[in-house]
Amino acid sequence: MSEWVAEVAMFAVQTTIVMALLGIGLLLFAHSKQDKESDLKLYIEPLNNQRRRRGRRLRLAATLPAARKKLMKAFRTEDKKRQKGHKHEHDAVQESRVWVLDFHGDLKASQTEHFAQEVSAIIDVANKDDEVVVRLESAGGLVHAYGLAAAQLDRLRVAGLTTTVCIDKVAASGGYLMACTAQHIKAAPFAVIGSIGVVAQVPNIHRLLKRHDIDVELLTAGKYKRTLTVLGENTEEGKAKFLEDLENTHRLFKSYVAERRPTMDIDTLATGEIWYGSEALPQLLVDSVGTSEAYLVERMAQARVYAVKLEPPKTVSRKLGLAVSAGVEKAALKALGLIDAAGWQRR
Repeated sequence: MSEWVAEVAMFAVQTTIVMALLGIGLLLFAHSKQDKESDLKLYIEPLNNQRRRRGRRLRLAATLPAARKKLMKAFRTEDKKRQKGHKHEHDAVQESRVWVLDFHGDLKASQTEHFAQEVSAIIDVANKDDEVVVRLESAGGLVHAYGLAAAQLDRLRVAGLTTTVCIDKVAASGGYLMACTAQHIKAAPFAVIGSIGVVAQVPNIHRLLKRHDIDVELLTAGKYKRTLTVLGENTEEGKAKFLEDLENTHRLFKSYVAERRPTMDIDTLATGEIWYGSEALPQLLVDSVGTSEAYLVERMAQARVYAVKLEPPKTVSRKLGLAVSAGVEKAALKALGLIDAAGWQRR
């Protein structure tokens, strides 16, 4: 009898777990469908206010408890003076503004669609004296994808807005294609810059298939509809045409960069090589060396600075997905760090 009760209880627990998992799955599906149907939301963060709040919290933390009340009163007085000052400034001269965008590129430059809409929003409201700062990070990717991303930055130039690209880590190949559209490029000392070149890699398993008596028929209409293939036998003529296409893409890349940065010796620099930020400055690949954070702090003393980002609504499913993604990434990075450390420990 006791065994039967235990089996029934186990079945009930298992059924409950299965139903709970199904419920969570249906909930996530409903939320993901809602995410797709919902409009993107524009998030705006006044960085001047953010920096002021953080500074005040640090000052309060470093102040003796007896003096904090007096310091809080000084903060309120300062806020009142600032509000009155802003009213007078608004009546006289429009204060200059800096709009901050972020672009983190992958192989397909997947962020381009959102980035294009962010650019459109800024062009609609920006004044001629405003500046757009783009914090760019990309090692490049597909030619057509990064060509479109660079075209979005060109829209800012056409609109007459001053554009500054800040590179803290890497802007190479397609990333540099985007960066060169700016009037000013600022790179951190060890940021990776350049790689003005084109690369393509196509595996071919024709000999393996032939060894096992497997034929592959490739039928095309058009002499160069297919130059190199994965399964078929590649001809010298096909290889020559493929290389010609690569050279043509490289020529367009060089022309695009040279047009926007005429002071560069493009023939010397467009070899596919990379330079670190401090090395890129004398080569005229960048205009100054420094970090994006330092530059924005400098601009906050002169203008109102706003970070702008277009994102899907922060629903439950999206938050859960981001948490899972961040957890997996953190675990992978930790594992790589442990492997690297183990190597040093063995040595």
